[in-house]
Amino acid sequence: MAEDIFSLNKPLKKSQVLLRTIVLIFSVAFGVHICSICVKQSNTLTDGEPLGIKVIDRPCCDDGCDKTQIPYLHYPKPETFSRAECACHPVRLFVIISMQRSGSGWFESLLNSHLNVSSNGEIFLVHQRRDNMSSITRTLDRVYNLDWLSSASKNHCSAAVGFKWMLNQGLLEHHDEIVEYFNRRGVSIIFLFRRNLLRRMVSLLANSYDRYAKLFNGTHKSHVHSPAEVALSLSLSLSLSLSLSLHAEALLKFKPFIDSSSLMNDLKEMELTAAKALEYFRSTRHIFLYYEDLIRDPTVRTKKIPSELNANPQKLADVQEFLKVPLMKLTSRQVKIHQGSLTELIWNWDEVNKTLQGTTYESFLGADY
Repeated sequence: MAEDIFSLNKPLKKSQVLLRTIVLIFSVAFGVHICSICVKQSNTLTDGEPLGIKVIDRPCCDDGCDKTQIPYLHYPKPETFSRAECACHPVRLFVIISMQRSGSGWFESLLNSHLNVSSNGEIFLVHQRRDNMSSITRTLDRVYNLDWLSSASKNHCSAAVGFKWMLNQGLLEHHDEIVEYFNRRGVSIIFLFRRNLLRRMVSLLANSYDRYAKLFNGTHKSHVHSPAEVALSLSLSLSLSLSLSLHAEALLKFKPFIDSSSLMNDLKEMELTAAKALEYFRSTRHIFLYYEDLIRDPTVRTKKIPSELNANPQKLADVQEFLKVPLMKLTSRQVKIHQGSLTELIWNWDEVNKTLQGTTYESFLGADY
């Protein structure tokens, strides 16, 4: 042990001295290299442009959010405008799924009377937008990113944005992909159908007649937005045009012919189509409405001159709660043209009445809505 201690005082061998010298030189060289790099970086920060530091925005939905609602809260960043102070105002996505002449136009006008709701009409009425799933997805993305500009757009501070989608506009053909899109994006569905399919058929035939006859000054008018537009000629004010009064009178007097031989099959087909849609989209977040239930009091209505429809306030409150928007009074100027007893609306009423008597559709004959 003593020999080991005293051995420290012995002179080092030449090989050890050389090795330590090499290590020392390498350490000094490495230190000089590091110092030069630091000096260069210091000069760069002093003489060059300031570093572009990207500030990460604070999430709009903090700990105060309802965790169950997060999948349905969206914060779009439109390409066509800036949401500015409303950037952190959440937007909910919805779609109204319906069939033609089921009250969807009236219902949509009610929704659009809300300050924070934008429903953009039948965007898939144009075939090119529904040629395939790629075109459908592009169209949906534009709508839900608030880049679909229409008269209904509220833009900056919209709380809910959507549109109408009819069952015959590519919805059922691509239902699997659309369901996946809706569930992934958190799109809520409002199903709106008509309980009385016979009255829907009357409205379809009358609308088809007007489309080809173009009674209103050479144009087709699918909806009427004022009681004056459907008033009889004698009650028209002098300011209304003659063409408007003639159009209103023609709409009131037209009685469609219904093919009684295919009537049962036609009604069943309508039912099956609606049932198919409900089955396809049952995994989505949705609410189901009947047009008849939206009407406050369908029996109190003028027989000759159609009046503005009165919506059921409780049903509209349910819809607003479903969309999670502030509760407001919703209004519409649209009116119902085909009202009153079906005996006055169907040209071959006796045949239709005989065909449906004793069937599951017999109740359609007497319902006044």
